[in-house]
Amino acid sequence: MSAIEPGLQKVFDHIETNSDSFISRLMDYVRHPSISAHDIGIREVADMLVGMLKELGMEAEAVQTKNHPMVLGRRDVSPDKPTVLFYGHYDVQPPDPLELWDSPPFEPTIRNGRIYARGVGDNKGQHLAQLLAIESHLAIHGDLPCNVIFLLEGEEEIGSPHIAEFVAEHADRLKADLVIASDGPLHDSGAPVVTFGTRGIAAFELRAKAASRDVHSGNFGGVVPNAIWKLVHLLATMKNPAGDITIEGLNEPVIPPTNYEREMMSKLPLDLDAVKRELGIDELDGPAGRGFYDRLMFHPTLTINGLHGGYGGPGTKTVLPCEAFAKCDIRLVEPLTPDYVYEKVEAHIALHAPDVEFVRGNSMLPSRTQMDSPFAAPVRKAVLAARGVEPLMYPSMGGSLPEYVFTKTLGLPAFGVPYANADEANHAPNENLEIVRFIDGIRTGAALLTEIGRLEKAV
Repeated sequence: MSAIEPGLQKVFDHIETNSDSFISRLMDYVRHPSISAHDIGIREVADMLVGMLKELGMEAEAVQTKNHPMVLGRRDVSPDKPTVLFYGHYDVQPPDPLELWDSPPFEPTIRNGRIYARGVGDNKGQHLAQLLAIESHLAIHGDLPCNVIFLLEGEEEIGSPHIAEFVAEHADRLKADLVIASDGPLHDSGAPVVTFGTRGIAAFELRAKAASRDVHSGNFGGVVPNAIWKLVHLLATMKNPAGDITIEGLNEPVIPPTNYEREMMSKLPLDLDAVKRELGIDELDGPAGRGFYDRLMFHPTLTINGLHGGYGGPGTKTVLPCEAFAKCDIRLVEPLTPDYVYEKVEAHIALHAPDVEFVRGNSMLPSRTQMDSPFAAPVRKAVLAARGVEPLMYPSMGGSLPEYVFTKTLGLPAFGVPYANADEANHAPNENLEIVRFIDGIRTGAALLTEIGRLEKAV
């Protein structure tokens, strides 16, 4: 590893000196609930963030959407310097079930080198690390190495329903050269990660109805159609026992990975036996012969999230159910769009079960940034400088984030640079963030500013 540039080393030293203060400020921040699903504390935390941004010399405001506000801040250094847009979200998941928390979710507690609190890893600790990186640069150098925009969303945990409209409407205020999104976990080994894309999602519901009411399975069995069987037969036409999605035309547009993406994927560490043991499975889902990361990055999936109908209580109830429904999602890869996928699913239903109702749900486009982007090298170098080890370069992640608003609407390269530990338990009881990961995140944010600032405006 090469020596760290003296100016950046001074920032690192400042971070180390002030680490206890930074930890205290994080704990104070996560004491404030901001539960988007319940509309609890959203405006208060948005206003709190606006104050934080203004203290860093940013022009900042909470911009109202049709629901929760977006927090937008900007600090310009020079028109000759590149501009980085940092994205995060200040809303958090509901803390339920409360009885499974070892300490109250909004009373942050330190145990074994970790801070336990709802939202500490997802996402308050991660975007606060970016803010403290800016503060540390200002404390040492009096200014920033590049122009900075901050966009903090208040609806990510409810599917980001208004971010696309917001970004399109405010595109002139979001002009940047690249986007950094710090959300999600590091690799299981603790190794740092840089991601270049996300899968999209198209959720939907299938609703089957037979008779006007439930009936006796003896008196009417063999006479009245069974709503659950309708769904079971339909679902069986959508994915075969080998694991192949059989919805006509759905896979046709899928773009295979490039040779370079496959090369980067091949370098990702994997202990498949350990994964199986941890999950309690003996084999992977079909199709057979498809690699672990290949499955997560480059192929759509069809998942039955839930199948409901009839009687599920104790004992026996010989009922023939009149209605049933299934909740499903399809993860999308480039260049699939929710509209395209929905059209194919609807056509499939019309062919195989025309009396089953199809209801579209939440959706999100996939996103992909080219791994040979001119910004990839400085992002990698920044992570290396902050962490002392080479980051793992992921062509894509399996989950879905609204990065498409940056790559497709704004036409910007977007990179995921997460700071949380792999076992952060986000969305679950006892969510936590390792303190060392939080401090590493501040260091990484500082290094990103330095490396981006070294670039010419036109890369």
